[in-house]
Amino acid sequence: MIEVKNLVKRYGDFAAVDDLSFTVNDGEILGFLGPNGAGKSTTMNMITGYISATEGDVIIEGYNMFEEPEKAKQCIGYLPEIPPVYPDMRVREYLNFVANLRKVPRKERKAEVDRVMDLARVDHMQRKLIKHLSKGYRQRVGVAQALLGNPKVIILDEPTVGLDPMQISWMREFIRSLAKEHTVILSSHILFEVNAVCDRVLIINHGKKIIIDTPEQVIHTIGGTDGIYVAAKTTREELAKILSGVDGINNIREERAPEEGVSACSVFPKEGADIREQIFKAFSSADVTLLEMRSETKTLEEVFIALTGKEDAAC
Repeated sequence: MIEVKNLVKRYGDFAAVDDLSFTVNDGEILGFLGPNGAGKSTTMNMITGYISATEGDVIIEGYNMFEEPEKAKQCIGYLPEIPPVYPDMRVREYLNFVANLRKVPRKERKAEVDRVMDLARVDHMQRKLIKHLSKGYRQRVGVAQALLGNPKVIILDEPTVGLDPMQISWMREFIRSLAKEHTVILSSHILFEVNAVCDRVLIINHGKKIIIDTPEQVIHTIGGTDGIYVAAKTTREELAKILSGVDGINNIREERAPEEGVSACSVFPKEGADIREQIFKAFSSADVTLLEMRSETKTLEEVFIALTGKEDAAC
């Protein structure tokens, strides 16, 4: 378990992180999001013990990072955005080196290195120099070093940056599998990825927590009621007239016509109302061809922009 309590980091009068508190439960994958300058990287550096806090506490598996840093760090495996690999070392040589730093007992070291190479699928690359590996395999070596010693907490900073689609797919499945034995914090600027992988999402801005909840609940809470896209073979005026007879509509937004002779709009029902059947019957009664009717759900990206006011990627 990870507990962040009233965490503050000030640089002079500027608060990079301002009274931030949250908990990550055992076996949970938490997506950590924030726009540029939000304080996300500063927070992750404090959680991992790379920098100290001005105020507050970080508790990793019962150990206070600022009071018992060595014990707390032993519980963490960390993959920074740029994997901390030595390009002139061979894969096994590098992992042996990291295992020694992590105080893996000598008699267990070979088996532990074999274990993480197998998990990260780099065992067939173990004799290669790291500088000769592709970006994807370097990332896998970085994952392997984070797993050495089997730490309870795994922190991954932008783990899929620069990977091709097949490597990204593998990484997502691998991260999901980690939750069987580990607690995971994942930062990513790919919001679809966070939505697909994470159990909960934490969004911060200006060093403060904006919201923490499941991706679905974040979208529901901030995004509001889902809309219904309607396209029919009729005029805009007749489309509006037909929908005016449907109870439970809160708002209608005109949409661009998909083709000539067709009109479209987005219909937003009142909270909790399911009006799809009424819409279908209204067009049937008017003898107007309903070409398309589908639900429109806000994405996590749209909610992120609404919460932070930023159109750039979360990072």
